Amino acid sequence: MTTTTTTSSTYRGSAAVEKEQRQQGRAGGAYSSSARRRPAEAAARAPASAPASASASASSASRRSRTLLGSASLFLVLLSLQLLLLPSSANAIKFELSAHHSSHQKCIWNYALSDTLVVVTINAVPSSSPDALTTTAPADSDPLMQLDIEIVDGSHHNNVYLSKKAIRGETRMAINTHSHADLGVCLKNTLSKEVREHDAEKHKYLIDLDVDIGAEAVDYNAIANQESLSGLDTEMRKLEAVAKEILDEMEYLKKREMKMRDTNEVTSQRVQNFAWITLIALIGLGAWQILHLRSFFKRKYLID
Repeated sequence: MTTTTTTSSTYRGSAAVEKEQRQQGRAGGAYSSSARRRPAEAAARAPASAPASASASASSASRRSRTLLGSASLFLVLLSLQLLLLPSSANAIKFELSAHHSSHQKCIWNYALSDTLVVVTINAVPSSSPDALTTTAPADSDPLMQLDIEIVDGSHHNNVYLSKKAIRGETRMAINTHSHADLGVCLKNTLSKEVREHDAEKHKYLIDLDVDIGAEAVDYNAIANQESLSGLDTEMRKLEAVAKEILDEMEYLKKREMKMRDTNEVTSQRVQNFAWITLIALIGLGAWQILHLRSFFKRKYLID
């Protein structure tokens, strides 16, 4: 009896142990399955968050590009304004002018619009002067040479704005143009009859010529002193004058373009009319030749 009880208790104990092991196994399987599900859920959530991160990076890139474009455009605007305000040196020239017995002229041409202020500054120094190449201060003129200046334009009116004889040292002249045309500053260095022609190369003038046109010809320092303008106001006044000059030039180019377009259209119409007239004349001449030959052959009884 005792043996049977011990055996049954032993059996119950082993059964309890097996039940506990099965429960632990199910718990472990549940934990492993949940652990296996977590990477899958993470992988499933990853594609959903990828478009959001991509859009965020794209928006930040677009913001950066807009910022760079804005900075570049601002830099270009400032650079353009600075270039507009820089003094132009393209109209300044220095050269030697030889003397001649004949009326030999040397002209420097610059284009100018109508009703534009032009200031011509010339400094003439005899090249034989010891300070001719080192200073721009006025020197005594050579009595064997006479320097004359004339300011003209290349329009069909052939306007002569100014003419001066026997200039010496530094001379400043201001004119207002009357036409849209090339403006010429013509210089003539006449050699005295006392000098032989083969000695003419020894007599020269060193010419320093400066031609200021439009906004460059205005003395803004004097205007600032007269109207008590600040530095910024003076620069804005310069910029306003330059902008007005550019607008006037664009308007002039627009008018020229319209005029040239009208000329092209008229020329094209004339060519077309001439082509039609030529074609009609050829057809008429061919018909007349056919009729004339037909009547001729009939008179000769070659055809019925």
